[in-house]
Amino acid sequence: MDLGIRGRTAIVCASSQGLGKGCAQALAEAGVALVINGRHQPLLEQTAQEIRQAWGVAVTPVVADVSTAEGQAALLHACPNPDILINNNGGPPVRNFRELDRKAMLDGVTSNMVTPIELIQKVIDSMSTRGFGRIVNITSVSVKMPITGLDLSSGARAGLTAFMAGVARTVADKNVTINNLLPGSFDTARLRNNLSLTAKRNQVSDTEAAARSMAAIPAKRFGTPAEFGQACAFLCSVHAGFITGQNILMDGGAYPAAF
Repeated sequence: MDLGIRGRTAIVCASSQGLGKGCAQALAEAGVALVINGRHQPLLEQTAQEIRQAWGVAVTPVVADVSTAEGQAALLHACPNPDILINNNGGPPVRNFRELDRKAMLDGVTSNMVTPIELIQKVIDSMSTRGFGRIVNITSVSVKMPITGLDLSSGARAGLTAFMAGVARTVADKNVTINNLLPGSFDTARLRNNLSLTAKRNQVSDTEAAARSMAAIPAKRFGTPAEFGQACAFLCSVHAGFITGQNILMDGGAYPAAF
């Protein structure tokens, strides 16, 4: 399917690896010029080169922490008026809520709620003026169901979801959409690291911990960053202009609900 976005520009946050990289690759495949982002320059440069070689699009890597004003300024300096914004940021580590002090809680809310809102504030008016904009926030299945130890991440991402629900309706008539993608268990470095911690805690191998985790998913497997990226790219396409303010689960059926 031609997504109709060839020649558009996109900022993809936290895209040197994992789900962000999957989104950047899918957008590049659709012909979108990219600004990609990460904190580790060698990994970011490697990703940029991979994408250029695979799809021949312009890729500008920006080493920055998007949670800071300086990091956001660097992204927008590289792409002042993006057509597409993919908000993504690492969540707080697994931690018992009793161990969270005020600084940890504020940092979590800043990373996973305030930062995407700030970036949206900076790009939404120019999108509206041009009559095209696609914003996708990568949140989590934990917005809909609790995951032990991820209470801070869940709360911050749920706050972003509620905040954007109203905002999305104010720009829908300008052909600007805002949607949320809610990943479950995807085969990323973060997932593998968490599984390794679980394995040590339960005194089993990493392979066994992964097998147990997959067994609890109706699809009996982990998702891939590539399939996540393709779903993201579709939400950014010309065909998705009537989809806005939605929370789209990608979890292999793990969330047990009819609606």
